[in-house]
Amino acid sequence: MNRTILHLDLDAFFCSVEETRNPDLRGQPFAVGGQPDERGVVASCSYAARQFGVHSAMPMSRAVRLVPNLIIVSGRHRLYSEVSKQVMDKLHNLTPLVEQISIDEAFLDISNLRDENPERLARRLQADIKNELDLPCSIGIASNKLVAKIATEVGKKSAKKGSPPFGLTIVPAGEEAAFLAPLPANMLWGVGPKTEAKLSELGIHTIGDIARWPEADLAKRFGENGRELANHARGRDDRRIVTEHETKSISQETTFTRDVSDDKSLEKTLRELATEVARSLRKNDLAGKTVKLKIRWPDFTTLTRQTTLPQPTDSDEEIIKTALKLLHDVRKPRQPVRLIGVGVSGLGAPIRQLGLWDTGSEKSRKLQEVVDELQEKFGRDIIHRGELE
Repeated sequence: MNRTILHLDLDAFFCSVEETRNPDLRGQPFAVGGQPDERGVVASCSYAARQFGVHSAMPMSRAVRLVPNLIIVSGRHRLYSEVSKQVMDKLHNLTPLVEQISIDEAFLDISNLRDENPERLARRLQADIKNELDLPCSIGIASNKLVAKIATEVGKKSAKKGSPPFGLTIVPAGEEAAFLAPLPANMLWGVGPKTEAKLSELGIHTIGDIARWPEADLAKRFGENGRELANHARGRDDRRIVTEHETKSISQETTFTRDVSDDKSLEKTLRELATEVARSLRKNDLAGKTVKLKIRWPDFTTLTRQTTLPQPTDSDEEIIKTALKLLHDVRKPRQPVRLIGVGVSGLGAPIRQLGLWDTGSEKSRKLQEVVDELQEKFGRDIIHRGELE
């Protein structure tokens, strides 16, 4: 049976959410992100700003040079997560076969909604999200995930400049290769800058050019990726919707606005990050065996160090202690740091089995549960772990 896959992408999501809170931003060149004098980058930008060449991941300092009157809005990620959940709830009301791939993007398998015309369903979904949440979105529909996502991108590119695309592109089953053929090669999954350059040297510039090239030669030149390119260029993709992803690690990191060389300040930040990681573990009923430290020096050199513990943990104290030891092992006193992060991997269910004399551990765990409840109810600042001077 032919599948019908719908791909939905919320247009300029962070900016669209900000516009719902401040309508004066509509039509204005603005960006969500950090300040230009604090190493900020563009997390999202309005379509009015995109006309001047501003794009996501661009340093904010460069964005301001392109658009001197650019309005900069600080990100509100908790708000974006809440709004994202509202959108995803709508998708789950249509079908349980939903694969969320980012905060603003998801695939749906609507094959079983046989009484629904796909175009009519997509337009109604766009209208519901716009009317109820005041958010624009673009949709692509095809027989597989690859073509559905590219269809969404095509819809976005064909939109009127300066305004949300609100695109809807449908590729009928059997027309996948014909739809892809005229598109540039770099729109195909697996074609990054290096692969694109090598393809260009061969005179391959479009997806159709890839489809016409002998598969054996692509495999010889690009290995297994070459075979995938050949299949994808012909519109083939048999991946199913994945409704759940196993959490492999939980981490927190921060980039300082200015390099930090003060030992106590750095250790305080590390404690806060480790505490947040531990809290996330407990909230998800997980514990992990491997604690990892990530650190970046001012010259952008980035190091990671990790330690595997004898038993899985979700304890603030144990994660903090391990992370601090890793920090002291890798960093010299007063050595400046640009970024620092803490992560825990090797996740599984917490081990609650106690030894005969482990009453102290049990008391510590119960105390931590009370602290978590207080912070959940009254905010993180209601109670803090004490620190010895």
